[in-house]
Amino acid sequence: MLDTRSFDIPRFLAVLPLFSDIGSAERERLAEGCSLRRFERGDMIFRVGEPCESFHVVVVGQAKLFVISPAGQEKVIELVSPGSSFAEALMFLGKPCMVNAQALSDTTLLTVERDAVVAELEKDSRFAMRMLAGLSRRLHGLVHDVQAYALQSGVQRVVGYLLRDQVLDDQNGEEARTVSLPVSKATVASRLSLTPEYFSRVLRELEAAGLISVDKRDIHILDSKQLAAYRS
Repeated sequence: MLDTRSFDIPRFLAVLPLFSDIGSAERERLAEGCSLRRFERGDMIFRVGEPCESFHVVVVGQAKLFVISPAGQEKVIELVSPGSSFAEALMFLGKPCMVNAQALSDTTLLTVERDAVVAELEKDSRFAMRMLAGLSRRLHGLVHDVQAYALQSGVQRVVGYLLRDQVLDDQNGEEARTVSLPVSKATVASRLSLTPEYFSRVLRELEAAGLISVDKRDIHILDSKQLAAYRS
């Protein structure tokens, strides 16, 4: 369990891409507008309609951003891992939250208040550029997702997810690797805009083709090149 009493917020800020280029004095000022918050698995971080006066960085654990359809179905927008931030754009809009956020495991967040961020934006143009770069990356990721959902089949989305961090060691010829699903298959399926049943069916299809083997949440990729080229 993280000891929040001895946690060095300025030092943590220094290793985040968003704050790495600003000076120690600026990080000390930002730290005054930060707080650590703990959430147990399943706790809501914020809900649609609530005020958004801060953004958050995952220190330990994992969070998901999601919406609920009128029919009551959950759509996962993003899975947020340690070192990643969320809700920056919502904070700047000055409007209520448009998505829900929930802890997927016991999670500690660093919450950065809007007033502290705005004060630094007014002082340092470099910080403003870092914020813009971060928001641009988030937008690029969302656009990529929309393109994938519109242009790729369900099988291609699953294969792309399994190979998203794949780096082949061509020199040693090592292709086998293991993907450990960080959350339930149902959550991953929602992130890919698939039903849990379809996601499981694709995994069985890939396993039958000899491309992967599945052991609960561990998916062993047996042939990365063949998997990348696979078409059902």
